[in-house]
Amino acid sequence: MTRNPVDVLIRRTDPEVPLPSYGHPGDAGADLVTTEAADLAPGERVVLPTGVSLALPDGYAAFVHPRSGLAARCGVALVNAPGTVDAGYRGEIKVIVVNLDPRETVRFERFDRIAQLVVQQVEKVRFHEVAELPGSARAEGGFGSTGGHAAVDGSQGGNRYASVVSDREGQ
Repeated sequence: MTRNPVDVLIRRTDPEVPLPSYGHPGDAGADLVTTEAADLAPGERVVLPTGVSLALPDGYAAFVHPRSGLAARCGVALVNAPGTVDAGYRGEIKVIVVNLDPRETVRFERFDRIAQLVVQQVEKVRFHEVAELPGSARAEGGFGSTGGHAAVDGSQGGNRYASVVSDREGQ
């Protein structure tokens, strides 16, 4: 089933910036570019402007996702991935990038693609406080509770999660 596109108002804060665009038919994310050049040494982070601001319809949000190619080739990640752009926000979208490569500096040039913008319909909820939650098959199983990796399963003497309290107490 093909849906009609959602109309989103966009304003260029930099008149030369290209509008976000999809690389291929069926892509979920539209590419965002930076309007400023930057050099990131290993471990450094920077906030990069994209030159665009949006007016999303009520009931929608935009999520700023990392680009897998930048992660694989350069070790670039987004610090708060995905970043959330709420429907009421009208400021310029900015992307917090970090260079996780231990040795190489990463250089961004003006109009380099730095992230993807995914627009999604979101639900408003009403929270109802209760004394107990209903049971489920997962219950309170959290990080790594379904296994699937040696470090989580412990089958190869891997790491276990420790609480911050235990760490502070030297346990």
